[in-house]
Amino acid sequence: MKRVLITGANSYVGINAAKWLSKFPDDYSVEMLSVRDESWAIKDFSKYDVVLHTAGIAHIKETKNNASLYYKVNRDLAYEVANKARNSGVEQFIFLSSMSVYGIESGEINRFTKTSPKSHYGKSKLQAEELIGYLKSDSFKVAILRPPMIYGKGCPGNFNGLIKIAKHTPIFPDMDNRRSMLHINNLSEFLRLVIKNQETGLFFPQNQEFVNVSEMVKILAQKYDKKITLVNIFNPLIKLLIGRVGVVNKVFGNLVYEIDQSKYPENYSILDFTESIKN
Repeated sequence: MKRVLITGANSYVGINAAKWLSKFPDDYSVEMLSVRDESWAIKDFSKYDVVLHTAGIAHIKETKNNASLYYKVNRDLAYEVANKARNSGVEQFIFLSSMSVYGIESGEINRFTKTSPKSHYGKSKLQAEELIGYLKSDSFKVAILRPPMIYGKGCPGNFNGLIKIAKHTPIFPDMDNRRSMLHINNLSEFLRLVIKNQETGLFFPQNQEFVNVSEMVKILAQKYDKKITLVNIFNPLIKLLIGRVGVVNKVFGNLVYEIDQSKYPENYSILDFTESIKN
């Protein structure tokens, strides 16, 4: 049995990963730990095989006043937890990073794409990756995940905005775009496999299918018994704004991981795109 400690007691990913692993009680025992204050530092890590670090800050508007908080939480705290895990004899540390480390708003990311984060969120995640990477050894495996946008029931962030649109908007642009996304169940299963196989290295999990945002909004509307019509009258204006307006990029731009980059020997896509939206 793998003994797993998940840091981030209020983390969306952490909570869902714990629920997922609890479905396999003979294989995993799970405990969650809050790292919001300094009390975590006296926690005994030596009884755990794996530490999954999901604590961090995101989905808040970046300002000059809160910039330092990103580095304190997403970089420094992550490194401190990883260092404690290594010194305590933990065998594996899993760090949840982000696609944001590339600083790319449109296009395709492959194994040769260089990291160049633009936001404090992306910079702090990349710097954490680099610091944690120095700790890995034959006896301390480090797995780093760079997922794209994560979505699912109750998730924070941009997905909730699409739900609101689907519920209240009678029309929506019919744009042919592609986005890499990852349903929380698929991520949770991927984390289970990373733990089971004692993986080390850099990983890029995503759904097996790219997501078309217009199609997603349409399926969401059907889920809530709402009628929505996809129209192309706004397409010329949207194409003009892509690359210039951030929110337009996020909704209608193309941003994907190359599919081969996300392949894994075992299937972790529990839900396909349509099933994931209904879920």
